[in-house]
Amino acid sequence: MKSLYQKVLAFYKANESKVDLALFIGGFFFDVFTLSDIDNMWGLLQQLAYLLILGTILYWEVLRSQLQCPPWPGWLEKAWDFRQAAFHFILGSLLSLYSLFYLKSASVFSTIGFVVVLALLMIINEMSWVRSQGTPVRTGLLTLCLLSFFSISVPVLVGFVGLFPFLLSVCATGGCIYGMYVLLIRRDLPPKKSLKLIWLPGVGVCVLFLILYLTGLIPPVPLSVANMGVYHSIEKSEGQYILKYEKESRWNLLRQKGAKNFAARPGDKLNFFVQIFSPGRFNDDVIVHWFFKDSRSGWQSTDKIPMKVSGGRKEGYRGYAVKQNFQPGEFQIRVETTDGREIGRIYFDVVSLETSPEREFDVDIY
Repeated sequence: MKSLYQKVLAFYKANESKVDLALFIGGFFFDVFTLSDIDNMWGLLQQLAYLLILGTILYWEVLRSQLQCPPWPGWLEKAWDFRQAAFHFILGSLLSLYSLFYLKSASVFSTIGFVVVLALLMIINEMSWVRSQGTPVRTGLLTLCLLSFFSISVPVLVGFVGLFPFLLSVCATGGCIYGMYVLLIRRDLPPKKSLKLIWLPGVGVCVLFLILYLTGLIPPVPLSVANMGVYHSIEKSEGQYILKYEKESRWNLLRQKGAKNFAARPGDKLNFFVQIFSPGRFNDDVIVHWFFKDSRSGWQSTDKIPMKVSGGRKEGYRGYAVKQNFQPGEFQIRVETTDGREIGRIYFDVVSLETSPEREFDVDIY
């Protein structure tokens, strides 16, 4: 009579692809419903534990497939039979987690493409032709998760974003992959085989990530814009910002806060308000970049206003910038990091009215 372990293993072997896909999706939704703040220390430790498990599975999978390793004693060998299931659940959990973090930091107008690619990787990973490629693909996916982890944790630790923290992240990831490469060689795995299975896929992903960063396609985690908009007036009372904008009948497709069509009377100012999430130890600048659309030459940069952002507030840092000299027309405002990566963007129109009839305002409070 078969034992419970034998029954479970037989079912898993007979339905491996379906079970792995279900576990991958389960890992995705597990993180959707248990998502913590990006700088949550327990969350970072959980990610680190997941990465260690993935790295350990990959390491021993290479050794046992390439060398004659004796079976492990007792329950360890039985647990090893389900390594693929564990790998897919954890990989699904990490990829979904990083996709969500990148999505929060991505501007829909610039870096959202990177998030879409990351989401597609989660789907492609489950295709049979990708799974048949084996270890190099797994190494690439592990490297992607390592890069995402360090891209989040390093800025959290140093308190600012930019090229230097990103290069530290790439170096840390490369160090992890190189460490696995060296350990495999020391276990008598041929250097060429270790190079092909571990080092080259890992370096390839690091180089690709660096290119995407330098071209501005990677979202500036851990920063994210929670709310932003243009208002007729901004007041602060009892720790809250009271933001007023003129009521509009036009439906706002993107649910943009504040005024989409700014009716400017004499003496009005453009008051831009932004709420940015940043980690607790974060202390850096962002740039409020104003653009005006010229009828002949298109979008023209008009002003760059630095804004100091500090962490520690759960709802996010709140700040504003004021523009007094402006003309009617189409405007856009981009919130950018100091190295030019876009966090968020809004569009609005300014219409000049010479008369000053009584106006009715809507109010946002943050």
